[in-house]
Amino acid sequence: MRRGLISLAIFIAFVAIYTLGRHGFGTSTTTTTTTTTSTTVVTTTTLASTACKANDFTGAYNEGQGAAGTIEASVTLTKSTAGSCTLKGWPLMTLQDRLGAVLASNLIDVPSASNSRQFTVVKANAAPKMLTLNQNATTNFSLAYSDVPTGATACESAVTLSIQFVASGPAINVTPPYPVQPCNSGQIWVSPFY
Repeated sequence: MRRGLISLAIFIAFVAIYTLGRHGFGTSTTTTTTTTTSTTVVTTTTLASTACKANDFTGAYNEGQGAAGTIEASVTLTKSTAGSCTLKGWPLMTLQDRLGAVLASNLIDVPSASNSRQFTVVKANAAPKMLTLNQNATTNFSLAYSDVPTGATACESAVTLSIQFVASGPAINVTPPYPVQPCNSGQIWVSPFY
């Protein structure tokens, strides 16, 4: 009997030392564990981020500057709905004329290994990063194009920029104060969202 009590006391001391050694003093951790006869189930819940949708934003075209035949401007998008969402990458942009017809365009992502274009806004030259946007938060992207015609090829004249976050998704229509007129088959350099 005495041997049994000593063994039980040693076991209880071991459990106490082991438990105190794994948990620091002065901190508290809450874990929910459901135990049945032979199974222990631990459930972890992770809140997933919601991807931004273009129809939650309004857009404004920011007139830029021009030098040596290249026009540089930016677009500011403002989240107008409640909650938060995440956004990463480059915008998809479609040019439209005054009748709503889609114009030819050739978007070139900056930065990329295939070109050395640099925007005057330093953030526009960085690689894409994950942005979390709450209601009334803004994000921008920069764009640049040449307005010098090459040969007999006419330059496009876009009065609306249709901005999408994902292909076949909703769009934000942005109207610049003056037509955007990219030459060279509608070539436009575009930065990631920043």
